[in-house]
Amino acid sequence: MKMKFRKPVLFLLLVTVLAPIVLYTDTLASYFTPPSSRTEFIEDLSTFTLGGDVRPLNLLPQESSTLLKEPPGNVYSENSSLSLSNTSDTLSSEDARKARQLTEESMKHQAATGNSNDGIEVAMNGNRISQVTDSLHEPHQMDKTSLELVSAERSEGRATDTSSKKKTSPTDSSHTSDTTSAKTEIRQDQRTVQTSGRVVSGETAGGKGEEQNAQVVPPDARVRQLKDQLIRGKVYLSLSATRNNPHFIRELRLRIKEVQRALGEASKDSELPRNAYEKLKAMEQTLAKGKQIQDDCATIVKKLRAMLHSAEEQLRVHKKQTLYLTHLTAKTLPKGLHCLPLRLSTEYFRLNSSQQRFPNQENLEDPKLYHYALFSDNILAAAVVINSTVSHAKDPSKHVFHIVTDRLNYAAMRMWFLANPPQHATVDVQNVEEFTWLNSSYSPVLKQLASQSMIDYYFRSRADSDPNVKFRNPKYLSIMNHLRFYLPEIFPKLDKVLFLDDDIVVQKDLSGLWSLDLKGKVIGVVETCGESFHRFDRYLNFSNPLISKHFDPRACGWAFGMNIFDLNEWRRQNITEVYHSWQNLNHDRQLWKLGTLPPGLITFWKRTYALDRSWHVLGLGYNPNVSQKDIQRAAVIHYNGNLKPWLEISIPKFRDYWSKFVDYDQVFLRECNINKLAGT
Repeated sequence: MKMKFRKPVLFLLLVTVLAPIVLYTDTLASYFTPPSSRTEFIEDLSTFTLGGDVRPLNLLPQESSTLLKEPPGNVYSENSSLSLSNTSDTLSSEDARKARQLTEESMKHQAATGNSNDGIEVAMNGNRISQVTDSLHEPHQMDKTSLELVSAERSEGRATDTSSKKKTSPTDSSHTSDTTSAKTEIRQDQRTVQTSGRVVSGETAGGKGEEQNAQVVPPDARVRQLKDQLIRGKVYLSLSATRNNPHFIRELRLRIKEVQRALGEASKDSELPRNAYEKLKAMEQTLAKGKQIQDDCATIVKKLRAMLHSAEEQLRVHKKQTLYLTHLTAKTLPKGLHCLPLRLSTEYFRLNSSQQRFPNQENLEDPKLYHYALFSDNILAAAVVINSTVSHAKDPSKHVFHIVTDRLNYAAMRMWFLANPPQHATVDVQNVEEFTWLNSSYSPVLKQLASQSMIDYYFRSRADSDPNVKFRNPKYLSIMNHLRFYLPEIFPKLDKVLFLDDDIVVQKDLSGLWSLDLKGKVIGVVETCGESFHRFDRYLNFSNPLISKHFDPRACGWAFGMNIFDLNEWRRQNITEVYHSWQNLNHDRQLWKLGTLPPGLITFWKRTYALDRSWHVLGLGYNPNVSQKDIQRAAVIHYNGNLKPWLEISIPKFRDYWSKFVDYDQVFLRECNINKLAGT
C-alpha cells in the first residue's frame, strides 16, 4: 500500500519543488526566452556608448565586423526576424554565461553606489541596445523616429523585466510572457518598415546609377553607328555574291544614300535629323539581308583589310599634300604684307635726300654701344623685333640696330623706321646689293645658289618625290639667309654683335649679354638637346665619312635666332674660311641639305659658349605645348617653324606675344588692311 502512494507523492513533490526552479531560474529561463532577447543582452554588454561613439568592451570576445554586414542587394522580407533569430542562436552558451555574470556584477555595483546614477545608466543602456541592434539587424543608419521608438520600447521592456523579477505569482509570469511577445511583434513591424525604406532607397540609388550610365554614353554614338553601317554597306556592294542580286544592290544603294543624307556633316547625335533613327533601322534590316546572302566571314575580312590598306594609303598621300601646302602657305606673302612695302616705297621716294637720312649715324661704329644685326625682308617682323627690344631696354640710347635687307624692300624698310623711329635708339638700314665684296668669287654659297642645278632643285615640281620638302625653301636661294656667316666683314669696326632673327620677340633687357665672358669661344648659344631630334645626327649625314670622322652624332644642337658673337675671336680663328671650306665640300648637298643651321653646327663646332636656357625659348612656330612658365621667364621667344605669328596659320595662343608690339592704328597698316588676327 505504501508503495502505491510513494510514486504519486514523489511526483507531486517533484512538481512542487522543481516547477519554480524551472520557471524562475536564470539558467533554464534563458532557453525559454526568445533568441532575439538573448542576442540583445549579449550585444548590449559587448559595447558601450561614450560621447556618441560605440566602443567595444575588452571583457567579451568581439565578432568580426564583416559578420555583421548585410550582403549588398539583399532585401529582407517580413519574416526577416526569423532569420535574425536563427543567426542569434549561433551564439555560444559560454558567451551567454559571461554576459549574465557581467550583468549581475553591474547590478551589484549599482546597488552599492546608490540610485543617483540610475537615470544615466538607463539612458546609456537604451543607447547601447539601439546602437548594437542597429549594427546587427540594419547596417544602414535608421532615422531618428525609428531610433526613438526602439529605445522607448526597450526601456519599457527592461522596466517590465525588473518588476517581474520582484513578483513570483503565475499571473505576473504570464504578463511577462505577453509583454515579451508584444515586444517581438513591435520589432518585426519596425523591421518591416526599415526593410521597405531600404528597398525604396535602393531603387533611388539604382535610378541614379542608370542616369550616370546614360551620361557615360558618348555624344556621337549614333553617328558612329551610321558610319559603321556605311562601311558595312560598301563591303556588301563589292562582294561578288551580293552583286549577283540586283534587287538587293538597288535597295542597298538606296539605303546608303539615305544614311549619307541623314549623316551629312554631323559630328554629334544632336546634329542628326529626326528621321536618322528610322534610316538606321532600315539600313540595319538591309544589311541583315546581305548577311543572309553572303555569310562567309573570311571573304568579308579580306575585303575589310583591302579597304583599310586603301584608306591608309590615302591618308599618307593627304598628309604629304598637307605638309607641302603648309610650307607653301608659310612662304607665301600675305596680301597685306605685299601691299605694305609698295605703299612705303611710294612715300619714301617722295622725300628729299635730307629727309631720307637717319639720325645719330655716329653711333653705328661705336664699339662701346650695344649693336644688333637683323637681316630681314619682312618690314612688320623687323619692326616687332626692334620695338620689343627697345621697350624692355634699361637705356635705349645705347642700343644700335643694323638692318640689312634686299633691294626690293630697301626703300620701304627705311621709310617705315623714318616714320616710326624707335625711342632714343639708333637704326640703320643697308642694302645687301651694296656689299660689293660679297660675290660668287669670294663666297662659295653664292656660286652654288646661282648654279642651274640649285635653281632646278627649287623650281622644278618635285613635291611628290622629295621627302625633304621643308628644305626646298626659296628663301635659301637668297644670300640674305647666309649673311650671318659674314658678320666681321659687315661690321669691321665692332667687337661684339648680337644676332637676332626676324621671327623673335624680346621680353627682357638684353644688355647683359655684352658683358658676358665667352671664355675664348666665338658664339654664345642656347643648346637644344633636350629632345633627340635636336642633336647633330638630325641635321648632318653621318653616313658620309667626312661627317662621321669629325663630329659626334649625339652632340647637342643649338639654335640660331639669338646669338652673341665675339667678332675679335672670330677674326683670330678665321671662322669665315672654315665656313667656306665646308661649303665647298657640300657642293652636291651630300653632307647636309640646304639651310643655315647645319653649316652653323659644323663651322662653330667646339667654338660655342652655352647660355642659360632662359635667354632663348624656341618652338612657338610649331609646338603648341611650349610651357607658359618657360615663355614668361624667357628673355627672347622664337617663332621658329612654319606657323609664323603674322600668318593666319599661326598658333592662336601665342599670337598676342607678337601682336602687342604692332600698332595696328598706324596709317600704313590701315591703308593695307592689316588687322589683328582673330584669337589674339
